[in-house]
Amino acid sequence: MARRFISIWFSHLTTDWFAIRKPDLKKQPFVFALPDHGRMVITAANHLAEAEMVTRGMAVADARAILPSLAVFDDQPERANRLLLALAAWAIRYTPIAAIDPPDGLVLDVSGCAHLWKGEQAYLTDITMRLTTAGYDVRAAIADTVGAAWAVARYGKSNPIIDSGKQAAALFSLPPAALRLPPEILDRLHKLGLYQLAYFTGLPRTALRRRFGPLLLLRIDQALGREEETIEPVEPIVPYQERLPCPEPIVTATGIEIALQRLLEKICARLRGDEKGLRTALLKAYRLDGKIEMITISTNRPSFNTKHLFSLFEPKIAGIEPDLGIELFVLDAAAIEEVSAGQQKLWAGACGLADAGLAELLDRLANRLGNNAIHRYLPDEHYWPERSIKTAIALTENATTPWQAERPRPARLLSIPEPIEVTAPVPDYPPMLFRYKGELHKIKKADGPERIEREWWLEEGPHRDYYHVEDEKGQRYWLFRSGHYTADKTHQWFMHGFFA
Repeated sequence: MARRFISIWFSHLTTDWFAIRKPDLKKQPFVFALPDHGRMVITAANHLAEAEMVTRGMAVADARAILPSLAVFDDQPERANRLLLALAAWAIRYTPIAAIDPPDGLVLDVSGCAHLWKGEQAYLTDITMRLTTAGYDVRAAIADTVGAAWAVARYGKSNPIIDSGKQAAALFSLPPAALRLPPEILDRLHKLGLYQLAYFTGLPRTALRRRFGPLLLLRIDQALGREEETIEPVEPIVPYQERLPCPEPIVTATGIEIALQRLLEKICARLRGDEKGLRTALLKAYRLDGKIEMITISTNRPSFNTKHLFSLFEPKIAGIEPDLGIELFVLDAAAIEEVSAGQQKLWAGACGLADAGLAELLDRLANRLGNNAIHRYLPDEHYWPERSIKTAIALTENATTPWQAERPRPARLLSIPEPIEVTAPVPDYPPMLFRYKGELHKIKKADGPERIEREWWLEEGPHRDYYHVEDEKGQRYWLFRSGHYTADKTHQWFMHGFFA
């Protein structure tokens, strides 16, 4: 399949944008200007100012002598680039590969896209009409190469759609400026009377290189397709992405669900064939007003189960606001992993952490409650309680050390022990009662003490004497006293955990 490119030229990019924001200026000649060596120089002029011979590069003082009613506004050096980036993001509804072409253009790689609009003519018309309706003065062209599309968009006089393989015929009548050459090369060409590409593109390459340098030959080769030219898209290409343009704007939740189901079926079929699974997915809905609605999901294990992935998206669909309608849906597999085939057990079903049903349940809970709502813990090689566990980074992560099972440990351990008031006999008897968060607990059963020394190679401080206690309601707690008991000093007691 031949590659096809669209070049879009915004002849008054910044001034059109400003007039869109301030409609009163649509009938007023105005310019943008920046200081340059002690004077204000025009950087952009709207079409009304240009009609009065006010052009870019002219001093503001000279322009006002020609047109006293001229309005002048301060320019921002990066404004044009920011506008182009925003317009390129908007153009992704037409193709996944959109790049900026500073200072006033976009380049779209539209290979294989035009058939969704029933042909290149309708495709190009739709793009230019949308931009023109928004308030931009644009010209655009389609060709096999970026250089040919750029040239025809800015200097072409006839059909803006160049048939595949016909770019040479379309370019020969155009001026040398159509090759994107710097002013010094253009001046030399004009001095020699070479006013059209046909006058010199057939000359010997050695003579052209000797007189004009290698850039001229490179631009000729790029425009004619002899040299490949790459573009840098504003959004990186996602290997697993599916797009669904809508013939009619989608405004209902049911329509969004149907579109999502189709996208998931396509992307999961590709993933299944490549033995890969989805870990993170992003659904983008492009609205008619230019805004993009997005929802995302994540999974604990790589999955290409369409039904399961749809169930993760389903609760979030209500958060998509279609407004006047959605014209394009894009599903990105932002993160994927290899799927390893599980060993089948003839005598038992899947169980434990390897159970796909468990992983899917955790996915549903995490996407409803948030990823921080579910944690899995593993033992760590420390005796100090706060360091004896660690959070698993994945559902399939295995423990590197066994759990400490010789002594009871609470199901819930406080990350920071909380002070409590305790009444206890001395010196090493367990507490008789304690007050925690204003509630008094009478202890019926107790076991301890269990002394745990601080890890001296990490920090200094007193040891702890832990007690496993049960109150009159049958609730069990893990308490400790910090340091040795002495008659002349009151030692603080702490609550550190709760048993199930």
